Amino acid sequence: MSITTLSSREFNQDTSGAKKASIKGPVIITDRGLPAHVLLSIEEYRRLTARPRRIADALAMPEGPEIEFEAPRASLGLRAADFD
Repeated sequence: MSITTLSSREFNQDTSGAKKASIKGPVIITDRGLPAHVLLSIEEYRRLTARPRRIADALAMPEGPEIEFEAPRASLGLRAADFD
C-alpha cells in the first residue's frame, strides 16, 4: 500500500489522478501544509467501516459441517474433604 500526499491545489488540478492513486492506497490532502482530508477507494472504506464479526457468529458456523463433540468432564482437583 502506498500513501500519496497532495496539496489542496494539486488535488483540485488533478482530481482524476488522485482517484487513481487512491486505488493503490490512501491519498492525504493537505491544507496549508497540514493533513486535512483522506481519499480512499470504496473497497478500503468498506473494509475499514465493516462491523466486527462477533465471536458467537464465528463459532456458530451455520454453513459448516455437523460436528459431533463431547467435552471431557473437567476435574478441578477438589475433594469432598476440602469442603468440610
